Amino acid sequence: MQKRFRGYIFSRSFNNERVPQYVQNLVIRDFCYKKNFIFLLSKSEYSMENSYSILKYSLTELKKIDGIVFYTLMMLPNERNLRYFVYKNFIKLKKTLYFALENQKISSTKHIDYIEEILMIKKTLNYSLKEF
Repeated sequence: MQKRFRGYIFSRSFNNERVPQYVQNLVIRDFCYKKNFIFLLSKSEYSMENSYSILKYSLTELKKIDGIVFYTLMMLPNERNLRYFVYKNFIKLKKTLYFALENQKISSTKHIDYIEEILMIKKTLNYSLKEF
């Protein structure tokens, strides 16, 4: 049986970038196609800064699907506690959280440190580039 994954996209900028929603959806759909997943229509987060209402709501759907595919890991919440809340929901339910742009995933606790390290590096680089 094919696994079913919901897309998760932003309607606001992230990491000082703005990617049109249709482009985010194309990347996620292609990612799912290459992994032979059924792509479920993406949910788009509200445009207000630091809003993760749609993501929190999507976590309640995890019992019915195999996981969620984010366009990029840069869409993870800035607040550490909220990020870990998201991670733990996936791990507890034995679901997978994918990041299409980076081709990375979280399906066990061993993946969290690696994702956190990538996130820290990307944010540090972005901050350093602002100085130029």
